[in-house]
Amino acid sequence: MQYIAHQNAGSVNREAIAVPALCRHASTPPARLDLSLVVTRLSHFFLRTLREDPADAEVNSHKLLVRAGYIRRQAPGVFAWLPLGLRVKAKVETVIREEMAAAGAYEVHFPALLPREPYEATGRWEEYGDGIFRLKDRKDADYLLAPTHEEVFTLLVKDLYSSYKDLPLTIYQIQDKYRDEARPRAGLLRGREFTMKDAYSFDHTDAGLDASYMAQRDAYERIFQRLGLEYVIVKADAGAMGGSRSEEFLHPTEVGEDTFVRSDGAYAANVEAYTTIPPEALPIEGLPDPVVFDSPNTPTIATLVDHLNAHIDAPATGIAGPATDGASEWTAAHTLKNVVLALTHLDGARELVVIGVPGDRDVDEKRVEVAFAPAEVEPATEADFAANPLLTKGYIGPWSPSGPVLGEDSATGIRYFLDPRVVDGTRWVTGANIDQKHVHGLVAGRDFTADGVVEVASVRPGDPAPDGSGPVSLARGMEIGHVFQLGRKYAEALGLKVLDENGKLVTVTMGSYGIGVTRILAIIAELNNDDKGLIWPASVAPFDVHVVATGKDQTAFDLAAEISAGLEDAGLDVLYDDRPKVSPGVKFGDAELIGVPQILIVGRGAAEGQVELWDRRSGERETVAAAEAVARLTA
Repeated sequence: MQYIAHQNAGSVNREAIAVPALCRHASTPPARLDLSLVVTRLSHFFLRTLREDPADAEVNSHKLLVRAGYIRRQAPGVFAWLPLGLRVKAKVETVIREEMAAAGAYEVHFPALLPREPYEATGRWEEYGDGIFRLKDRKDADYLLAPTHEEVFTLLVKDLYSSYKDLPLTIYQIQDKYRDEARPRAGLLRGREFTMKDAYSFDHTDAGLDASYMAQRDAYERIFQRLGLEYVIVKADAGAMGGSRSEEFLHPTEVGEDTFVRSDGAYAANVEAYTTIPPEALPIEGLPDPVVFDSPNTPTIATLVDHLNAHIDAPATGIAGPATDGASEWTAAHTLKNVVLALTHLDGARELVVIGVPGDRDVDEKRVEVAFAPAEVEPATEADFAANPLLTKGYIGPWSPSGPVLGEDSATGIRYFLDPRVVDGTRWVTGANIDQKHVHGLVAGRDFTADGVVEVASVRPGDPAPDGSGPVSLARGMEIGHVFQLGRKYAEALGLKVLDENGKLVTVTMGSYGIGVTRILAIIAELNNDDKGLIWPASVAPFDVHVVATGKDQTAFDLAAEISAGLEDAGLDVLYDDRPKVSPGVKFGDAELIGVPQILIVGRGAAEGQVELWDRRSGERETVAAAEAVARLTA
């Protein structure tokens, strides 16, 4: 006889089963295994739990998934998946696959290692900047670890399809992605390697794209509902993906990295996609000239406001912005803050820009990134100010008493952008581009103009929704899915065309649809735990039942093994803690940490056929007859 450690779907290191040795001759077939009684025994299972939180863990999901033996850190933002983790991950993927099939999508699988050429053809080899992993093979050819797969999906369809009769088509994969995050954090919530479901639709008409988009959008709602995840669908920025319509599925959570806004009406958007409703322009005729005044030691908005209230007549005199005209004192809203940013373009060129925003608003980092993408953005450095002497730090403005720089529209010779709220006819207090001096009564549209309008100012609770559905509130969320209407960007770049009904070549229009598989797993863990450990929902739990045998009496272990086999034979996945010489306290602690929602304890009452049912979700524990316990668990 030889012993084979059998592996069932989604499980590893199953109970060793005695089978006849495999014969050397084809005429004598090997014995078939009866898999119905295969039970995962903890004494043979590849698992080690930890009692202490990992030092680098910030959030509960990261702490518990490591401590309970689901994942193991390999490098910052990179994790190994252990048997328990793979089982949960497989169950999440099963839900996704079922709904993808219901939506008419077909599964494929691409490599993660891809050549440079397709990404160069679409411009994304450069656009991603430092955000991707690039490497060379021994022949000095360029490759990358794919951050996303639009290009190769497009080329696959180009290779195989040539007629509108082949469309519509939606294909997808579940594959690992790689992005060189500057600050990987929170375990699986923001890593450098992560598993993603990405689907791509192909149509020859815009109407077809709309239908494919809605089919995937509806499938996402079903997926998140089946996984028990709350979600908000928000308007989003397409970023480096390109395309037109773009929506994110956000799970509201305080540990989320995204801020989104929503109104009591139907409006919802992440902050990057929120658009400001500009006020109406005001008459300029008859407004007094701007007045330069001394403002020593006022390099910040706060010090400027204090100086105004101490030395300048109140804004009721008519030298304030319209929204606050008639106020009893000066506030930050009367001022125009000028922020200097440095852009690094794809060709490596560094450019400074100045952005004017109302002084009571900050510049939002994510909105800035979107406004100037694909350039990288950072605050101007001391070296930047030293190289541009017309930038008088702390006293910068769009206007100067001496007028604009020769040959330039700007007083500093640097491109100048404005917030949408700074409309013609509004009056502001701002820097005079002279050290220790500011100007008040500066009129937009008369005394200064801009090179463009940008949406970079922070969004605040109470700001109006752009669709008129009322004021917005702000919340934190974590992206769990994203759907795009890519349009023809990638098809045009890579030459994907088909013959239409009239025999004319037309460019295919595409959609892209992504779900973060490993991020979803982490969010489910984040939502389902207590101070003892994980408590998985039944739909994704690594096992259906965790059977625990306690004590030294062999009767308890024999009954536990019998019950485990019966449960497995009834179609349940069972984890049986058969470890000898391990105390009940340690076994119960591991059961709480691992998080299987149903625990069956076989101990002192085994001789009388009594066991204990323990529901981890409710915390209720109940002593029942063994037969009744099995019937209830398999009902």
